[in-house]
Amino acid sequence: MMISTGSFLTIKFPSSLQTTPKYHPRYLPQFTVLASSTPPISMATAGAGESTSRTTTTIQSAVPNSSITLLFVEMGVGYDQHGQDVTKAAMKACRDAISSNSIPAFRRGSIPGVSFDRMKLQIKLGVPQSLQSSLDIEKVKSVFPYGKIENVEVVDGGLICSSGVHVEEMGDKDDNCYIVNAAVYVGY
Repeated sequence: MMISTGSFLTIKFPSSLQTTPKYHPRYLPQFTVLASSTPPISMATAGAGESTSRTTTTIQSAVPNSSITLLFVEMGVGYDQHGQDVTKAAMKACRDAISSNSIPAFRRGSIPGVSFDRMKLQIKLGVPQSLQSSLDIEKVKSVFPYGKIENVEVVDGGLICSSGVHVEEMGDKDDNCYIVNAAVYVGY
């Protein structure tokens, strides 16, 4: 069986997958990327008593872009429960993204012609829209110990929610907790 989304992605399922309950590598789907542009996203919508209609939306983003050869995508989440500082939440999200990874290929020369000093980073932050103007991008960049930061994109995202408690001694203005999501694109 094969599922295709046009010219963007083809997924092949071995016929044995439908009859064999085993999860062996040979039974897993094979993914083939046929184009590097952003695929359209199909969504089904239906109200009560209505038939389903399909819409296609193409989602484009500035990060990552073609200025790097992409090797890794690291993702993280950060939050500031007390003090309502969106920059602290963004810094925690970036630390979370990079803290569970080791990328020895740059130091060891595993990629021919690519040395440690050629590492490039692009960062995408999901930040609540109402807080974006108070985000200090330079402080967020200070989290990264190495790599040339080429671009930081801030998009609507993250969350403002109640922490459940207002602690004035910790600098709280209210009981809000700020949550930021980060995607760090690593390449050369």
